[in-house]
Amino acid sequence: MPQKRDPSSHRTPAQIAKMDAGYNHQPKQRANRVENGKARAMLGLEVGNPKDAHHKKPLRQGGKTTRANIAAVPKSKNRGWRDGV
Repeated sequence: MPQKRDPSSHRTPAQIAKMDAGYNHQPKQRANRVENGKARAMLGLEVGNPKDAHHKKPLRQGGKTTRANIAAVPKSKNRGWRDGV
């Protein structure tokens, strides 16, 4: 019998578990989440703040999480599709 999905989600629980065990748990992705958390802490951005910590030189291009390389920008400017990805 097929699993029922939550009305607020477009994925079944099995699909969500498979997704979580895959890409999101790769060592590189986990390290990026840690670095983004450090950047938010450096800028004092609390949960619920409408701004994100923006790395001027992206982590994927070798940027570091230093005060000189991060800035607080609106989430709408920092998230979504990026050039060259």
